[in-house]
Amino acid sequence: MAAQLRVGILGATGTVGQRLVAMLEGHPQLVVTAVAASDRSQGKTYGEACVWRLPGDIPSALRALQVRSPEPPLDCDIVLSSLPADMAGPVEAQFAAAGYPVISNSSSHRMDDDVPLLIPEVNAGHLAMIAGRPGRGFIVTNPNCSTIMIALALAPLQARFGVEAVAVTTMQAISGAGYPGVASLDITDNVVPYIASEEEKIERETLKILGRVEGGGARVRPAEFPMSAQCHRVPVVDGHMAAIRVQLGRKAEPGELREAFTSFRGVPQELGLQTAPLCPILVRDEPDRPQPRLDRDAGGGMSVTVGRIARDRVLSHRFVALSHNTIRGAAGAAILNAELLLAEGYLRLRNVQ
Repeated sequence: MAAQLRVGILGATGTVGQRLVAMLEGHPQLVVTAVAASDRSQGKTYGEACVWRLPGDIPSALRALQVRSPEPPLDCDIVLSSLPADMAGPVEAQFAAAGYPVISNSSSHRMDDDVPLLIPEVNAGHLAMIAGRPGRGFIVTNPNCSTIMIALALAPLQARFGVEAVAVTTMQAISGAGYPGVASLDITDNVVPYIASEEEKIERETLKILGRVEGGGARVRPAEFPMSAQCHRVPVVDGHMAAIRVQLGRKAEPGELREAFTSFRGVPQELGLQTAPLCPILVRDEPDRPQPRLDRDAGGGMSVTVGRIARDRVLSHRFVALSHNTIRGAAGAAILNAELLLAEGYLRLRNVQ
């Protein structure tokens, strides 16, 4: 068996950090050897510092691990970052400058010209932006939790029919706001039609992901179709939903869209990556699906579920998409990115001083 890569998790006690810890337990290629978090947690064991919010218990191998400061050096080969955006930018840059590959869930570096914004099934070719850097530090980011779902659903349509315009309305779970998230008296019996910066992130990030690499891998030229997003927080614990209207580049029957979704596969499926679902996009034909409670765990939480595919009277077609926001939309996305980087030769064991 090949040696496992040692993983350091920044923001390990938070919502996404806990998902990373849980999903990496027993991983055949990646093992958590370092956890880092805020000042109030440093110096404590992970078991002492972390108020575990997931089903089951903290993995026993990590319970006694001491929480470190989120700064290099850290006892690991790669860094998975779930730090808040207000501190992630300089910290992640510091780790990259120190030679660590950084795989980030934060928004801080997503739109940087030299940073891939990666969904492995959709734009694995964007890793050309970090080609020639094996053994050196770099940053790779996964998109916003809603963007992942939306871009993944649009990718087979763009490839098969072309996309000329998109309008999307999201209904986003409260876990997307972290813990404790939205105050119960604000979200119970309510819908909040505003999530700070979310609409701008979805619009910008989707176009970067669906764009193409130019200049020998130096930059991404964003897709050029107009895109509009409206975002809402709803009283659901896990599972983001998006109602998507799309203008396709050529005429198509709804059945052709269905086939494009169900047949879609990407590099992770070709390589058989550990965290990759067998089917990135699943289609439900029932008139009332997908639903968060019933469909968010599809594909181990890594599949996007699509339903209600139909013609639209304003744009050409419409459909509904759903994904698990803290798995496919966050922790699972970062782990899948790490697996792709490892398979493509971008990750290696660091020399321990």
